[in-house]
This record gives sequence, structure tokens and C-alpha cells, in this order.
Amino acid sequence: MDGQAIVDRIIADAENEARAIIGDAENKAARTVSEANARADRVKAGARAEVAEKVRAISDGKSATARLDGAKILLGEKRAVIDEVYARALKGLTELNEGDSLYLMNALLTEFADEGDEIMFAANFRYAEKAAALEVVKTKKLKVSAKRADIDGGCMLVGTKCDKNLSYGAILAADREKYQAEIAAGIFGVTD
Repeated sequence: MDGQAIVDRIIADAENEARAIIGDAENKAARTVSEANARADRVKAGARAEVAEKVRAISDGKSATARLDGAKILLGEKRAVIDEVYARALKGLTELNEGDSLYLMNALLTEFADEGDEIMFAANFRYAEKAAALEVVKTKKLKVSAKRADIDGGCMLVGTKCDKNLSYGAILAADREKYQAEIAAGIFGVTD
């Protein structure tokens, strides 16, 4: 073989080897790119799932907050209605006519006054003089104070054992404590 043939042969072998190396490198690069794309797709899918879960959690939280806020508003409005019912009841009690007012005062004193208690009528109780002349006042030896109490109608009983608030406001507060659920059920058709 002559020298040129050997050189051509070496060059051809080198070119074949270079093509093989380049082919292997291109195949390896293609596999690396394919694996990287697959990893990127998995990361994207995971990120999408995570974002979807966070969106769902935020949406559920906002929905729950909205439902709770709505329930609070509704409860507040229901309470406002019950407040109005009792405000009107208090107004009605403070505006009772003489006969009804004295009848109520007699019933309260008969049930709650102890012998020797002192009656302090509310500043806005219009029939104090006539109430002081009720039979129960004489029977239980009740004293009538010249001072007036700053309460919502009715009277206060100052006694040796204890003081009793028989104001219309206190009576209605006790009534509300006991019957509010029934009143709400009657008005709103539900129980609270």
C-alpha cells in the first residue's frame, strides 16, 4: 500500500469514528432532552395539581367565610327583631293605663315583696301614689321611699334580706332569657 492509501484509510477510519461518536453524542443528547422534557412535564403537572388544590382550598375558605358572614348577618337581623319586640313590650308596659298598671304592681308586690321592704318606684312610674295605697302595701308593712329609682318602669324593693329589681326592664330581661328561643321559633319558624 502506498502512503496516500494509508492516509486515506486513516482519514476514512477517523471520519467513521467521528460520525459514530457524534451519533452516540446526538443519541445521548436526545435521551437527555427527552428525560428533561419528561421531568419538566411531571413538575408542570405537579405544579398544576398543587395550584388547583390551593385554588380549591382558597375558594372553599372564601365560601365558608361568606356562609359564616351571611349567618352572622342573619343572626344579627333576627336579634334586632327580637330586640324590637322587647323594646315595644317595654314601651307598652311603661304606657299602661292606671288600672292595668296598678294591677301589675299589686301582683309584683304580692309575689316578691317581703314584710318591711321599702318600695322605690321608677322615676317614670306615673301611679306611685295610688300604688302606695294598695292593700298589699299595708298587709306586708311596706315602706314607700320618697326617692325615685332610675330604672325602666316598675319599682325596686330594698329589703333587709336582699334588694329586688322589679323594673319592667329587668322583668323583660328575665322573660327574654327564658323565652327567647320560643319567640324566635314563633317569628322565624326555626329554633336557635
